[in-house]
Amino acid sequence: MRMKASIAFFLGCVILFCCNACEERQQPAHIGKEAVGTQPAQNGKVMLHLYFADQEGVFLTAEDMVVAQPDGAKALGTVIVEALIEGPRNALVRTIPQGTSLRAFHLVENGAAYVDLSKEAKENHPGGARSELMTIYSLVNSIVLNVPEVDAVKILIDGQEETTLAGHIDLRYPFKANMLLIR
Repeated sequence: MRMKASIAFFLGCVILFCCNACEERQQPAHIGKEAVGTQPAQNGKVMLHLYFADQEGVFLTAEDMVVAQPDGAKALGTVIVEALIEGPRNALVRTIPQGTSLRAFHLVENGAAYVDLSKEAKENHPGGARSELMTIYSLVNSIVLNVPEVDAVKILIDGQEETTLAGHIDLRYPFKANMLLIR
């Protein structure tokens, strides 16, 4: 009897998680951006929320960064990716491998951003599904939640489309922000 109750509880949790995940995907990407994204510029500066891994590497946590107001969405996206590559300034954990550089940042009219990282992003990646997830969504969430013009992010490696970053998560399609990973 206890086993049946445990299984029922587990299945209920899985169904609830799946329903929340589907609901999250169905919401337009701009919902909630005002509360999470860039803060209004003051004195020519803007506050960004950059997402790095927590100490356990399980969730993404925001680190605030004040920068000079970039000239346009493309410049803002470039600043965000370069700051993520530099790594966190406090107790959070780097999500983009050392030695990685930004080759290019492009915006297209459909609201997608293309982030072209150097081959070191793949070659120096520590591997593991969770680590790969943290790398991808550190980039995606930081860009989508700070740049109002961007709804999705496509990641390229050394100018090419790759199937995966470290063997686990399909990179062939653009990613939308994943709020379930943020704590």
